[in-house]
Amino acid sequence: MDEKKPWGGRFQEETDKFFEDFSESVSFDYKLALYEVKASLAYAQALTEIKILSDSEYKLIYKGLKEIEDEIKKGVFIFRKEYEDVHMNIEKALFEKIGEVAYKLHTGRSRNEQVVTDLRLFLIDKAEELKWSLKNLMKTIIDKAEEYYGIIIPGFTHLQHAQPVLFSHWIMAYYEMMRLHLQRLEDYEKRLKLCPLGSSAFAGCGFNLNRKKIAKNLGFNEPTRNSVFAVSSRDFILELAFILSLIMLDLSRWCEELIIWMSQEFDFIDLPDRYCTGSSLMPQKKNPDGAELIRGKSSIAVGDLIKLMVLIKGLPLSYNRDLQEDKPPIFESLDTVINSIKMMALMIQGLKIKKENIEKYLNKGYLLATELADYLVTKGIPFRKAHYITGQIVLYAEKRGKKLEKLTLEEFQRFSNVIEEDVYKWLTIENAIKRREIFGGTGFKSVKKEIDKAKKEIGYEN
Repeated sequence: MDEKKPWGGRFQEETDKFFEDFSESVSFDYKLALYEVKASLAYAQALTEIKILSDSEYKLIYKGLKEIEDEIKKGVFIFRKEYEDVHMNIEKALFEKIGEVAYKLHTGRSRNEQVVTDLRLFLIDKAEELKWSLKNLMKTIIDKAEEYYGIIIPGFTHLQHAQPVLFSHWIMAYYEMMRLHLQRLEDYEKRLKLCPLGSSAFAGCGFNLNRKKIAKNLGFNEPTRNSVFAVSSRDFILELAFILSLIMLDLSRWCEELIIWMSQEFDFIDLPDRYCTGSSLMPQKKNPDGAELIRGKSSIAVGDLIKLMVLIKGLPLSYNRDLQEDKPPIFESLDTVINSIKMMALMIQGLKIKKENIEKYLNKGYLLATELADYLVTKGIPFRKAHYITGQIVLYAEKRGKKLEKLTLEEFQRFSNVIEEDVYKWLTIENAIKRREIFGGTGFKSVKKEIDKAKKEIGYEN
């Protein structure tokens, strides 16, 4: 018989020590300790309202739990592996403080519902931290867009020079990505803020608790509608893990761009020394390690999502012990993403544009070819034909080492007699930008409007 275990009455042998170490979860679910206390206080109040606990018993439990909460906050609470998990550690600590009254708190309650309640409460707070981190990064993006407003860079598709674009427009693309991640987190909370307490092991509590009041007291929107679902579903963890993966994928893409732009071949930007490292062998090196590490850490978030998906696949209803393994991946992913967002914001704050180097590239790659094709369209030539003619002109200029705007009118007219002197007004980088004053485009006014709109969206003040 194992009297130390909450389920020991049915067993004739004590728990094997290796199995005890193998099966414990308190080494990671201790992070839920404050939420376990919070949920236990709400549950104790609910038991008191239906007369399972007397007022004096409730006060005793309340006092004991508050003492435990204080010990946890001070970092002096001792978690013991032999008590398996955070729930039993707190129950045993409460027993040591107030005696057998502590065991009344588990009336109608199961660890199956406790863990999922604690985890939802934990993730509610983490979602708020994530939203704050994203908003901070979005503010940093706005600052950088304003700092370098008016700077024109070559835009890329297939990593080849494509068309000119404002740097502010380019970097605001990342603002847009983060804005949508923020929206996802806000929408996600509707499915996160569901209270499982009262579901018991899976069939629902045998005592008539006021579940709506419990949910309200804990800050949930409403109680879960199905007790089997409540204890066995981990969709709320998977959904967050997916959002975290999306955030890291976008940060990774951005870091790849920073790494390329900082290379000697591009030399578009510089990052602060404080976020870079050197080589132990080559004295000249300045490596963008901050960006490389974020790019590498994206694999952690994606890997943790896969772990959780595989964990859930094939599990029958309702609760299975496999679900104990849901916490390490989401804990790891949250820490990784929050730190990566912070690192990204710090790097972007310190990022410097090398305007002179960028301007050299504006004269390469025939960035104005699309302008020439559009010009031909205004002269009545169908776009497909205009595209073909422009391609011929680019090939002609390329072979002679000339820019489009340096071709003579006579040279242009070899390819089309509709080309006139006004073509040269189209073949300037600045006019290419001015022509794109369409909503969502890279025009000077359009980009300024989007920056101003972004500031209002997140309540940003310089």
